[in-house]
Amino acid sequence: MAAARMPRVRATSRQRSTLRLVVVQAIVLSLFVTLFARLWYLQVLGGEAYQAQAAEQSVREVVVQPARGLIVDDMGRPLVANRTSWVVTVDRTLLKRMDDDDQEVLLRRVARTVGSSYDEVKARTLLCGEPGSIAGTCWNGSPYQPVPVAEDVPQETAVSILEQSEDYPAVLAESTSVRAYPSPYGINAAHLLGYLSPITEEELDEAEAEQDTSVHGASVVGRAGVEKQYDEYLRGRPGYKRVAVDSQGRVLGDSGEVEGEAGDTLVTSIDARVQGVVEQQLESTIRTARRTVDEVTGRRYAADSGAAVVLDVTTGRVVAMAGYPTYDPGVWVGGISTKALTRLYSEEAGTPLLFRATQGQFAPGSTWKPFMTAGALENGYRQDSRLDCSSSFTVGNRAFKNYESGAYGSIGFDRALEVSCNTFFYRIGYNYWQKFGSDVDDVKARDPLVRIAKAFGFGEETGLDLPGEASGRIADRQWKRDYYEANKDYYCRIGKKPGNDFLHRFAREFCVEGFAYRAGDAVNFAIGQGDTIVTPLQLARAYAAIGNGGTLWEPRVARAIVDPEGKVIREIKPKKAGSTKVAKRHLEYIDRALKGVSERGTMSWRLVDFPLDKVKIRSKTGSAEVYGKQSTSWVASYDDRYAVVMMVSQGGTGSGTSGPAIRKIWEALYGVRGDRVVAGKAALPGATPPAGLPVFARDGEILPPAARKDGRSRR
Repeated sequence: MAAARMPRVRATSRQRSTLRLVVVQAIVLSLFVTLFARLWYLQVLGGEAYQAQAAEQSVREVVVQPARGLIVDDMGRPLVANRTSWVVTVDRTLLKRMDDDDQEVLLRRVARTVGSSYDEVKARTLLCGEPGSIAGTCWNGSPYQPVPVAEDVPQETAVSILEQSEDYPAVLAESTSVRAYPSPYGINAAHLLGYLSPITEEELDEAEAEQDTSVHGASVVGRAGVEKQYDEYLRGRPGYKRVAVDSQGRVLGDSGEVEGEAGDTLVTSIDARVQGVVEQQLESTIRTARRTVDEVTGRRYAADSGAAVVLDVTTGRVVAMAGYPTYDPGVWVGGISTKALTRLYSEEAGTPLLFRATQGQFAPGSTWKPFMTAGALENGYRQDSRLDCSSSFTVGNRAFKNYESGAYGSIGFDRALEVSCNTFFYRIGYNYWQKFGSDVDDVKARDPLVRIAKAFGFGEETGLDLPGEASGRIADRQWKRDYYEANKDYYCRIGKKPGNDFLHRFAREFCVEGFAYRAGDAVNFAIGQGDTIVTPLQLARAYAAIGNGGTLWEPRVARAIVDPEGKVIREIKPKKAGSTKVAKRHLEYIDRALKGVSERGTMSWRLVDFPLDKVKIRSKTGSAEVYGKQSTSWVASYDDRYAVVMMVSQGGTGSGTSGPAIRKIWEALYGVRGDRVVAGKAALPGATPPAGLPVFARDGEILPPAARKDGRSRR
């Protein structure tokens, strides 16, 4: 029975094998059918679409940098504009597809065409951080953005590159907008305006994280001045141009463009005519000082730097502000060379990048005395108080002297300001030190003079709308204690070494009692000497506060933002920072005393025949002494419209060095000729800052403001 069943089992097995083979064949056949169907779909039904996508791969997107917004003065005169520049760029992506020999041949051809060297062009195509890259030359933008290798090339050179595209694969030549500096009235204003440089990778990453589409890998951004402060308005929004290229990177034509948005115009409170006068007078004063012999040292004055400020007393707006040394703002256009950048930071060249008006910090000297007068009148002294203006005042074993040891007997605050009597104010500082602060361990001791200095805004930033402002320093008890803790180890090490020169003697004394605020510190503070330092802008603002009744303004350079169609999108209003809280009668007393400085005091010899009855200038001179250096010249002045301050470091006496320039600035402001005011000759119409904004016409012309503060027409 078992033997009879065996053939049926074998038959069933053969049937199963045949079935499996049929299934496999069916699967294979279905796969081939599917494959052929897909191929037919791709080639026949979807062919055109995929062909279009293939064509798209030969279209490259190029960012078109927008025209950056203008910067104009209060009358609409362009301070910063734009000009067209032809730029040659290399597409790194296409360049990397070539072999090394072809890359070198191409870059050498480009270098010859643009009048550069192969090494220079090659260096500019390298990403910063790549082997062989050179800081300041390498590309720090997006690796996928065409890299500029030559700027400001002649138009005929750019056209030849475009016409011979087969010889310049991966190379483009296009016109772009770059910064230009019209310099009305010959102004420089580099520190005020600032400069641009390429965006960094970190900044680009931050912008992408914030979904900021106003920048890209080839963007330039503001680095200083109003270019940095108002960069978001000035930069505009980039456009995009699609360029068709072949497999070798040769340009075949344009394939469309998305237009960008030009940047907004920044209207400033700077008046170019006043700025030109201020810059010229500052530079002339410094050059004159360098030819003048210092009677104390027997050497010519170093006059290593200087600054001048003109503020609107009633609003805090900056009418003009200059620093010296300065630099050509155009040096940054198209990329600054390493040599030029080194000079801007060079101490030997005077560190031209440092803006002395807002970042320079100097002992104020006798220009400090009006604020000390306010402190004394607010804290126990009367306007009729009298103190001895002796030739010297002894503290401990040291005699503190008057300038040239002059003596004027018993005088009041008004006369003390007129003749700038040191010993008068030494006595005030010493009196307060004895009364409130002789305990050296009491760093919180009451100090009326320190408190009034802070009330006038010293020791902190003014709030100016420019980056990098310095805060100055009030050298009070707390500062001296903090300075001692930070430096005692250093000076104690020096003090342990043998030596009897000034440094070693100072180090030994400092190591023992450098924390102590002594009587000598107090009397020095009272005349603007010692470790207290201020910026010229701080001093100008404080004098403006005396003139306007005690209001401290946050200085402003910008007035308004205007879009490309001429619409005001933001007006930047003056902002009050606070009040000195000095009694009106005391400010009026100080005001009269400072008028006396101009009429019969230390500034009077520089204002002979000046029409003080019409232009009522109040002033104060100062000659700050710093150990190891020549005197710093100061003149601070104001009337009911303007505050004008000039400082020349290591430049000599106040009125002796800066006095003539201060007079010429006032003459320009009011149109003074000789001993009279000449109608129509003032730097500002009516000698008044304009109340309105420039008028932006539809044809692009910028016209002066229509009216002055008194409502009368300018034209």
